[in-house]
Amino acid sequence: MAQNNTGENTASKIVLGKNQYGKAEVRVVKITRDTARHEIEDLNVTSQLRGDFEAAHLDGDNGHVVPTDTQKNTVYGLAREGIGSPEEFLIRLANHFTSEFGWVTGGRWEAEQCAWERIIAHGEGHDHSFVRKGQEVRNAVVTKDGDNVYVISGLNDLTVLKSTESGFVGYPKDRFTTLQETTDRILATDVSARWRYNNEAIANGTVDFNKAYDDVKALLLEGFTEGYSYALQQTLFQMAQKVLDAHPEIDEVRFSTPNKHHFVVDLTPFGLDNPNEVFYAADRPYGLIEANFERESISDPGNAWDGIAGFC
Repeated sequence: MAQNNTGENTASKIVLGKNQYGKAEVRVVKITRDTARHEIEDLNVTSQLRGDFEAAHLDGDNGHVVPTDTQKNTVYGLAREGIGSPEEFLIRLANHFTSEFGWVTGGRWEAEQCAWERIIAHGEGHDHSFVRKGQEVRNAVVTKDGDNVYVISGLNDLTVLKSTESGFVGYPKDRFTTLQETTDRILATDVSARWRYNNEAIANGTVDFNKAYDDVKALLLEGFTEGYSYALQQTLFQMAQKVLDAHPEIDEVRFSTPNKHHFVVDLTPFGLDNPNEVFYAADRPYGLIEANFERESISDPGNAWDGIAGFC
């Protein structure tokens, strides 16, 4: 061990900082067969525990280490009772682990939902045959810290496009600027959005997560269509405003949205005009617009957003 000229030890003591562990991406499919008309629920679940795990890290003592395999099996076991909404299922997991093991003080549970719909056969939805529904991916994150439970819902890969009523003008220009101003362009993006429910609504258990999800998605899409878009930033504000106005149980909405550029193709070499009808859709590079919209007075988010990458 290093010493200074007085003979004192100079090595710093190493201590354990923030940590969590668990089982990632547990795919669970639940078929409810109570009647001849089956129901399907399909989740990809990640479970991560937080608590007193110092001995495991520093001394190799696994007395408090709930095996990740046990966490996987718990997902399957609780699914036997039904899933409901992703948010409700994650809250059940959180409550199970923090009540079953006294040293587990909290954690983070995340789910992506794979949606299915009935195959239409002979004009009707089939009782037990399904096709993947791929418009977007629904997701949820539940964080428990002591007695506090935080719920964030969201969606990824909701691809939207409006073919007019969008422009981009008035921006600063310097010697590197080549982009031409336009008052009529295609606006397209893949919406990734997350919204956090306020703590009181979660504590009271008053949220119908499935109904809220369907309504929030509809409001986001409706907000995208409305009015003239002067920039994607302004359109995101319109989308968030509709959600927050309609849902007092939601405190904030966050977006991460690539600007999927569509460039007008020059057809003059072929003796053709192009009145904003033929475009080249560029996949990269792309603008990336991220923004948070929240009420002036919101509930304390605690550590709800920790570990959620891709949002500012």
